[in-house]
Amino acid sequence: MLNTYARAFFTRVLTPFAALLLRLGVSPDAVTLVGTGGVMAGALVFYPQGEFFWGTVVITLFVFSDLVDGNMARQLGRASRWGAFLDSTLDRVADAAIFGGLALWYAGGGNDLTLCAVSLFCLASGQVVSYTKARGESIGLPVAVNGLVERAERLVISLVAAGFAGLETFGVPYIEWLLPIALWVVAVGSLVTLGQRVVTVRREAAEADVAARPGGTSPQRGNSSSPQGEA
Repeated sequence: MLNTYARAFFTRVLTPFAALLLRLGVSPDAVTLVGTGGVMAGALVFYPQGEFFWGTVVITLFVFSDLVDGNMARQLGRASRWGAFLDSTLDRVADAAIFGGLALWYAGGGNDLTLCAVSLFCLASGQVVSYTKARGESIGLPVAVNGLVERAERLVISLVAAGFAGLETFGVPYIEWLLPIALWVVAVGSLVTLGQRVVTVRREAAEADVAARPGGTSPQRGNSSSPQGEA
């Protein structure tokens, strides 16, 4: 849901920066790789140490590469299947690093195995939610549903909560509870989104099977051929 509105806004804001990188000879693939590396560094270096504020700052700086690389490709007129594949694949790697870093903290210094398990559930469910859309599209279904908690929501909820929780190290009291609440919200929301997508794919598959039979009428469908870089 957030992705529908936020992506268009940030694309406009980041267009001049994308144009500057192109003038400097930087390729979209390089931005994708550097951005993913930065997110992984912020998540796996800072989060396991409980440095949530600085980890979130680093992650936020690099996470916008997901918008910059696509903007660069469009300006070049070189949107490609390889670029879409690389972008989507590394998005999954970045997301896993974020929730993996949180899980490492709760398994170690955070000393909370329940929240470690919730973090791992957020990691796994996010991957499966994305897979359901990609798999549905690969068999010719549009998967026409806006889930409750998609990739944009997962990132915003988790990073905002982690950033504010990190202010505890600067003496701001009573905010350490924000991150646990956020993780539970993401976990439950991801589970609901998974259910929404499974139900949608089941309905669309049944409609497609009926349409494929002799005398069946093909339902109206959206374009399912374009790769999805988020979810």
